[in-house]
Amino acid sequence: MQLPPFERFRDGSAFYSTLLHEGAHATAAPHRLNRDLTGRFGSEAYAFEELIAEWASAMACMTLELTPEPRIDHAQYIASWLKVLKGDSRAIVTAASYAQKVADWMWDRQPRG
Repeated sequence: MQLPPFERFRDGSAFYSTLLHEGAHATAAPHRLNRDLTGRFGSEAYAFEELIAEWASAMACMTLELTPEPRIDHAQYIASWLKVLKGDSRAIVTAASYAQKVADWMWDRQPRG
């Protein structure tokens, strides 16, 4: 995973929320939480994965007491999430469950001190 330098972000909250979002995608690997990432940009599978990653990032930010501001591209994401949520009445529960597993997986690997 590679992010732009810290200085390119509006503030620390923006950097860390992005880092956590991208880190959430990394948990999909087969040796981690094994989610299917074969959905192409614009597909419902892609939108669902973005929902999981964004939700997991939000959960982690809340735990860290970070309050990032929405980005301009969130409007596009939200539109795609709504399409998924309208098409599947269980999608919200499934996405929340996956996001919680992602957040738990990330926290379980943090050093305790």
